[in-house]
Amino acid sequence: MLISISFQKLRIFILAFLMNVAGLSYGQSLQDIQNVKVDELSDAQIEQLIRRAESSGMSEMQLEAMARERGMPPAEIRKLTQRIQMLRSGNAEGIKARKNQGQTQRQVIENGVNQNDVFDSLRQADPYYDLSPKQKKIFGFTLFHNKELNFNPNLNLPTPDNYILGTGDQLLVDVFGASQQSLDLTVSPEGTVFIPNIGPINVGGATIQAVRSRLKNSLQQIYSGLGGPNPNTFLQIRVGNIRSIQVTMAGELRIPGSYTMPSFANVFNALYQAGGPNENGSFRNIQVYRDNSLVGEVDIYAFLVEGSQDGNIILQDNDVVIVPPARTRVELEGPVRRPGIFEIKPGESVEDLISFAGGFNSNAYRELLTVRRTTEQEMRVDNVFSRDFDTFAIKDGDFFIVDSILERYENRAQVSGAVFRPGEFAIEEGMSLEELLRMAGGLRGDAFTERVSLYRTNPDFTMGIITINLRAILAGEEADIPLKREDILHVPSIYDLKEEYYVQISGEINRTGVYQYAEKMTVGDLIAKAKGFKESATSANIEIARRVKGNVEGDIAQIINISIDPDLKISEEEKNINLQPFDHVFVRQSPGFQREKVVEVEGEVFYPGEYALEKRDERISDVLNRAGGLNQFAYPKGATLIRRTEFFETKEEEELKLDQLESLLKNMEREDNVENTESEKELIKRLEARVALLKEERMKNETGTAGQEMESFSEDRYQFLEGADSSVMEIATRDKELIGIELDKILQKPGSKYDIILQEGDIISIPKELQTVRMRGEVLYPTTARYDEARSFRNYISRAGGFTERARKSRSYVVYANGDVKRTNSLLFFSFFPKLEPGAEIIVPRKPEREPMSVQAWIGMASSLATLVILIDRVRR
Repeated sequence: MLISISFQKLRIFILAFLMNVAGLSYGQSLQDIQNVKVDELSDAQIEQLIRRAESSGMSEMQLEAMARERGMPPAEIRKLTQRIQMLRSGNAEGIKARKNQGQTQRQVIENGVNQNDVFDSLRQADPYYDLSPKQKKIFGFTLFHNKELNFNPNLNLPTPDNYILGTGDQLLVDVFGASQQSLDLTVSPEGTVFIPNIGPINVGGATIQAVRSRLKNSLQQIYSGLGGPNPNTFLQIRVGNIRSIQVTMAGELRIPGSYTMPSFANVFNALYQAGGPNENGSFRNIQVYRDNSLVGEVDIYAFLVEGSQDGNIILQDNDVVIVPPARTRVELEGPVRRPGIFEIKPGESVEDLISFAGGFNSNAYRELLTVRRTTEQEMRVDNVFSRDFDTFAIKDGDFFIVDSILERYENRAQVSGAVFRPGEFAIEEGMSLEELLRMAGGLRGDAFTERVSLYRTNPDFTMGIITINLRAILAGEEADIPLKREDILHVPSIYDLKEEYYVQISGEINRTGVYQYAEKMTVGDLIAKAKGFKESATSANIEIARRVKGNVEGDIAQIINISIDPDLKISEEEKNINLQPFDHVFVRQSPGFQREKVVEVEGEVFYPGEYALEKRDERISDVLNRAGGLNQFAYPKGATLIRRTEFFETKEEEELKLDQLESLLKNMEREDNVENTESEKELIKRLEARVALLKEERMKNETGTAGQEMESFSEDRYQFLEGADSSVMEIATRDKELIGIELDKILQKPGSKYDIILQEGDIISIPKELQTVRMRGEVLYPTTARYDEARSFRNYISRAGGFTERARKSRSYVVYANGDVKRTNSLLFFSFFPKLEPGAEIIVPRKPEREPMSVQAWIGMASSLATLVILIDRVRR
C-alpha cells in the first residue's frame, strides 16, 4: 500500500530522534528532514510525536533543539512549536485559522488503518490507555497523566505578602493621593532596585510585606505625606512580570531533569512537568531541598484523600525536588470502592489502608481480611480480624484480599401462588405458616388449600417437599408447622389444576372467536359479546356443538339446535339452555340471503359498465340486452369472456366491509369548516371503533395459514408441471383466463348451450373489428400484418421472414380474437395449418433442447448391437 509523503517524512523524523535518544547509529541519509513541511502534518502526527518524545524522556525544548541539530529550517521549527502549543492548549481557533489559509491536513493511512481515528478511539475509550495495568493500579499514578487536569500556576492572582522577591522580578510601585507617581522597577542581580533621587534599595530575598515597609520609609524623603498621623499620600506595591526559577527534579520520576518554571510554582506544578513519580517512586515522602537543607515533605495522598495541600510549598530558585523509592507498598483487592496498590507509611494500619481505598463496598465481608505475605523462604497467609485492623503490622509486598458476603439469606421465607402479596418475607425464630400467610395478605378466593407444597432446603442443599393440608391447619384440625430459613410456600390456584374454560362462536356474527366462559351464559349472551348478528345471519337455526364425555359408542359431539330472538330479546327457550365449557356455537346464513354479484361489459355496446346479476342463471345474452346490445362498430367474432381463476385474490367479506366503512367514514367529513351534527359525531365514533376492530381482525387473518393453504393447493394441483417451461407455469397459475365464446350464435339463440351462465367478476369484452394478424415465436422477424382473406398461414409466415431453424412447425397454432385456439394438424408428410381470421395471432413454438449422445451412450449402443449380431449368428447355426 502506498504511504503519503508527509507520513514518510514524519517516520524518518521520529526514527531519527528515537535513534538519537537510544544512542544508536542511523546509517540512512537524514537529509529528508530538511524538507519536512509542518503544515502538511496532521494533528495526530504531531500528537504522536509529542507522546513518543515524552515516553523517551524528552521535553519540548529538547525536541526543538534536536530538530535544529538535524537541519530542520528555523521557520518550520517555529511552526512545529506553535502546533505543539495549540495541541497542548486545545486552541481550536488557531487550528481553524490555519485551515482558512488554504492549508489542508493530509489524512494519514498506513496498512489500511487511519492512525488519527485509532488514536482518538483509544483515547476516548480509556484516557489512560498508554499506561500499563500495574501503573493504573498504583493509587495516585493517574493524577499526573490526566489531560483534563492542569497544575500550571495561576499568575492572575494578587501577589501574596509572603512572596519573596528575587532577581528579574518586576516591581510596580504606585504613589497616589496628594502626590502621584508610578515606578517600574526591576530587581537587579545584586538584589536591589534603583529609585530616582533616592538610590538603590535592597529588596532581594525579602517578602512583599517587608519591601512595602522599606519603600515607604525611603519614599518619605520625597513624599512627606506618606507618613505621619494624618497621611494624604498612599503607596501600593505589586509584582508585574515574575521571574523564572530553575528547579531540579531528581529521583524516581518519569522525566527527571532541570525545569524552568515561574516563581509562583509549587511542588505539584514541578511534579506535573516531570510526569509524576514512576512505578518505583514514592507518593508519600517527596522531599524538597533548599540550600542543602530539607525544607519540606509532600504527601500526595493527603491531597487525593483529604484535598489538603499543606505540604505543597512554593518553590524557589535552585530548589531540588527528590522522589525517593517507595518503601512499603501493599495491594488491596476485593469489594472496596477503590482497589489498587497503596503506599503505607510507618505507623499506618489496615484501617488507614481501607480508608485510602475509599472504604468497603456494600457487599464486602468486613469481619475478616486475608493477607498473603512473603517470609524469608516462602509465602504465607494470615487472617486479619476486624478487631486487629488498628494493630496489625503491615509489611512491604502484602497482598490483602477482601471477601464478599455469602449469597444466602439468614431469615428469609418466600410465598408464591394464590395469596394477595406474594414475595419474600423476614421470619423470626418459631414463626409458623399461619403467621407467614398473614404477612402475605392472606389467601385469595381461588386458593386450593387441600394440597399445598412447602419446599425446604436441606443442610446438604438438596430440596425436600412437605405436602400440607392448609385448610385443616387454618381450621385448627392439624398442628401448624414452624418455618425455617429459605422455606418456599406455594399455594396453588384452583385454575392451575384444571383446563381454562372457554366457549367458541363462528359463522354469521360480527366477531367470531373464542370467549371467556361464565356460569349460566346463554347463546344470546355469547352473540351479544361477539358484537351481534351479521345482516346475512339467521336466528332460527343455531347449532351448539357440545363435547361428549365418557361415551364409548363412537359419538363425537352432542348437537343442540336452538332459535333465539333476532333482536336478542331474552326468550324462554334461551333461558332453558345454558352454555357449558368448550361449547361451539354455529350461526348459519339465512337461506334467502344473496349478496350482489357484479359483472362488467366493456367494448362496443351502447351502455358499457358494471351490471349486478339479477338471478343466479343470468346469461351473456341477458346482460348484453341490458347493455343495449352491440353497436355498429362491434366485432362479434372477437368477443371474449374473461373469468377469474382460483388464483384470483378475491376480497373477503370482512375486507369489503372494511372498505365500505372507511369510505362511509371519509364521506362523513363536511366541507367549508361546517361542524358535524351530534348524530354525525356519534356515528363517526361508532365507525372509527368498528374500522379499528376490522383492521385488527384483518391483521390476525394475514398472519394465519390461508396463504399457505392456497400455496399448498396450487403446488399439489400442478405437480405435473414441475420442470416445465416457466411460461407454461405462468399460464397455468394466472388469476384470469380467456373463455372463447361464439357471440353470433349466442345472439341468434339466446339461452342455448353457447349462451354461458355468468359468474361474479366476469368481463364480457367486445372489441372493434380487427384488421391485423400477429406473428410471434420462432419466426425470423416477429411482426403484425394487415389481414387479407386471400392470404394463407404460410403466406403470413413468409411476411415474418419465415421459420427459424429452431421452429417446431408441426406444433404451430393460432389464437383467435375470441380466445379460441386451433393447432396445426399433420397427416403423413403433410401439415394442415389453421384458417386465419381478423385479430388472430400465430404462435410458432421452439423445438425442445436435445442433448447429444455421450461417448458412453455410443459405446453402450455398439455393445448392444454386437451382442444382438452374435445372438442372431448363433440362432442360424
